[in-house]
Amino acid sequence: MAKERPGAVVGVDVGGTFTDLVELDQTTGRVRLAKVPSTPENQAFGVLHALKAAESDLAALDLIVHGTTTTTNAVLERKLAKTGLITTAGFRDVLELGRRTRPRPYGMTGVFKPLIPRDLRLEVPERMDCDGVVVTALDEDAVRVAGQHLVARGCEAVVVHFLHAYANPAHELRAAAILRDIWPNEHITMGHALLSESREFERGVTAAANAAVQPLLDRYIRRLVEELRKGGYAGELLVMNGNGGMVSSSRVALEAAKTVMSGPASGVMAAAYTGRRAGIGNLITYDMGGTSSDVALIRGAEPTVSNEVEIEYAMPIHVPMVDVRTIGAGGGSIARVNPAGLLEVGPESAGADPGPICYGLGGTQPTISDANVILGRLDARQSGRRGSVTPGDVQAIFARDLGAPLGLDAVGAAAAVIRVANLKMAGAIRMVSISLGADPRDFALFAFGGAGPLHACALARELGIPRVLVPARPGITNALGCVVADLRHDFVTTIGTPLDMLDESRLHRVFASQAGEGEALIAKENIAIRGLRRLYSVDMQFVGQTHLLRVPLDRPDVDRETLRHLFETAYFDRFRVELRDIRANLVNANCSVIGTRAELDLSALIDPGGRRAGMSEAMRTRRPVHLGGCWHDTPIYWRDHLPGRFTLAGPAVIEQMDSTVLIEPGDRARGDGDGNIVIEIGGGG
Repeated sequence: MAKERPGAVVGVDVGGTFTDLVELDQTTGRVRLAKVPSTPENQAFGVLHALKAAESDLAALDLIVHGTTTTTNAVLERKLAKTGLITTAGFRDVLELGRRTRPRPYGMTGVFKPLIPRDLRLEVPERMDCDGVVVTALDEDAVRVAGQHLVARGCEAVVVHFLHAYANPAHELRAAAILRDIWPNEHITMGHALLSESREFERGVTAAANAAVQPLLDRYIRRLVEELRKGGYAGELLVMNGNGGMVSSSRVALEAAKTVMSGPASGVMAAAYTGRRAGIGNLITYDMGGTSSDVALIRGAEPTVSNEVEIEYAMPIHVPMVDVRTIGAGGGSIARVNPAGLLEVGPESAGADPGPICYGLGGTQPTISDANVILGRLDARQSGRRGSVTPGDVQAIFARDLGAPLGLDAVGAAAAVIRVANLKMAGAIRMVSISLGADPRDFALFAFGGAGPLHACALARELGIPRVLVPARPGITNALGCVVADLRHDFVTTIGTPLDMLDESRLHRVFASQAGEGEALIAKENIAIRGLRRLYSVDMQFVGQTHLLRVPLDRPDVDRETLRHLFETAYFDRFRVELRDIRANLVNANCSVIGTRAELDLSALIDPGGRRAGMSEAMRTRRPVHLGGCWHDTPIYWRDHLPGRFTLAGPAVIEQMDSTVLIEPGDRARGDGDGNIVIEIGGGG
């Protein structure tokens, strides 16, 4: 494989609060960093501001890789393009009926609105059976009339979603061909093309989400590419997908749904890359930003990728995505006392504007970041962005809004906010580990995001996790993930056959076809790679079950007995139950084709020229920090000045441009060759 041309590579990630950028020049070793407020009204402005803040020379850049929340926010906030649906007669309400669930677990309450309203969901005569045999021929005139009606209603995008199209897509293909003659743009989504598997509800929702965000992503990417070209950039713009891979900006809108969870995925990829270099392959990633916290699982330096992710209630977007669980607890999460007199933290956030009180931008509601300021864990001067606000101002609001109702002073209220927030975040980590059959004690906690390293030691102690790994630049790790990510394409094909009736040669042909298609797509990208990897797996279940279990395969030419053994082993490992008398069912065959890019040296993320010879020279000051119910006189270090390899016993605070690391009493930290900090929980003697 061709080697990637050395030069300057930029990764830029747009988060809910900040837009982060890292530029690595593979020739000179130079590193540029930037963290600027996000611009929700147009994320492109935030990207351009970050490039300007880093003083990046657009004309000299070889590659820009972008992680975006455009599609994620559009889906969650329902700010979508007007979209129509053409489906099989009798099935227009599939998107609304969904599965046998309800928005709230108790009582018949809650509201759900499908992505496409009923008056824009139209039916046409056609029908395939589950084997792909035509039952009712496609009424082409009806398709044409339906398309014209949707155009007249002002729809920007359309979905063609026919029953059993995964088994035979002929009708969907023909309907799309008819629509291309009358549709005003290219935003036509065929359900089978995006997700070739059974279960019409999941396939339909995925296609609807793709169509509804496609025009938005297309316009955004076009604007961004145009602005970059005006600035002199002549290279390729790649966009992160939710599976942790990248795709060219020229193709990304075709499968826009795959960019949902793009931002969180990039951080997980950076964690896997960093952990592999550090010799720590099993990680629980914990990304705490200003708005939310994301948690994911990495085994053997490979992130868990799932095509069973549900973004919110009745929103299963079943394209392969890094399995990230999100909770509304970030540095800007608002704390309040509810009518029952209980302290709540999140999910509402102060965001970037006005932000926490300590930002000095006009925020007046207590947040997690403000609590850390009161407790001395976060420097009030470092947290402020503009304006002027004192720690006394923050304490007064905590004492009034939280302390008085709870019978606490400002410090007690701040400590309670941190405790509640940590318990909430520990619950999310349990959900992504224990619920998946993983013991947290077998993993290290990879803490990043602007606020993650402040809470990591407390969370690790709560969960029994023995080590914490803090990367060199925690606050811009998502941007780093864009830089180190590989090209990746994932494929899912429904087999839907009991294992004892499986045609092994058919399975082998499916795998070969998937691998060939992935290699062809990677070959079309204008990015050189140094090798190809192929990952194979199957989704299986016992007959009669609803949910699927993914079973990794070492090779594609697997036989029935091997599949049975692997599935029963995986099922026992997950649920500790043996069901040997029930038939196994092979549902889907999966293949991921990965084009690996050149290895990057991460040691330059912290300038070696800024390091000091000893710890005393790296110490900036000392200040009281509230830990474990009392105040500790705590040394404060500047991370860029720490020696290359060091050891440090807690309590200690390590500050840097993009984050703050808190090492609690009884813990011991050390530095490694890449600038990471490894903290042994309870290792301080």
